[in-house]
Amino acid sequence: MTDQSLPVAAWLKARSIARGLPLPVADHGGLRVDTFAAGEVQRWVYPAVTADLAELARGIDLPGYLVKACAAPEQLRVALPAGWQIHAPGYFMAGPDALFAVPLCPPAYLVEVAQAGWVTHVRVTSESGELAAGGYAAETDDAFIYDRIATAPAHRRRGLARLVMATLRQAKVGVAKPELLVATDQGRALYESLGWRTLSAYSTGSLPGA
Repeated sequence: MTDQSLPVAAWLKARSIARGLPLPVADHGGLRVDTFAAGEVQRWVYPAVTADLAELARGIDLPGYLVKACAAPEQLRVALPAGWQIHAPGYFMAGPDALFAVPLCPPAYLVEVAQAGWVTHVRVTSESGELAAGGYAAETDDAFIYDRIATAPAHRRRGLARLVMATLRQAKVGVAKPELLVATDQGRALYESLGWRTLSAYSTGSLPGA
């Protein structure tokens, strides 16, 4: 898959919907999302490191403005001015074509599913009501994406993340739509065990905060 064919725009639109953010807009040759969150004002996402990305970064002189690209960390680093930091690596991934069964919920846990429009939220709680695992999915005309899949440390290695993923997938309407996510280094191993494949490294740069 070439850089230009990476479904970054489809993923980013659905991610914004999953998080209640403004939809991406074209800007400086990439896609900009106005997050206006703590520690982040805006982010730009590119399917590859480009001259437009490098020009944008040269005009940024404050922290909180993130530049992201489907590229290895070292590729992004050479395009950024001196003083920028590279964040922990990520991976842009595509889901398997084959369906997989929803695993049984382990004893002493409860699965809750909530849906609002295009967004599905799954929570797995313990007997005491503690949040053990959870995640979100969002579906658009072009993609079905997973977001913020997490398991609390005390509840790991019990298959809860697999349970969350499979439960979210039950909400998918368009069978042929690509399934997409961006994984951390740790999460990548889980998704690969479920048949996901890495389309590209996904790297982030920003100026350090105060």
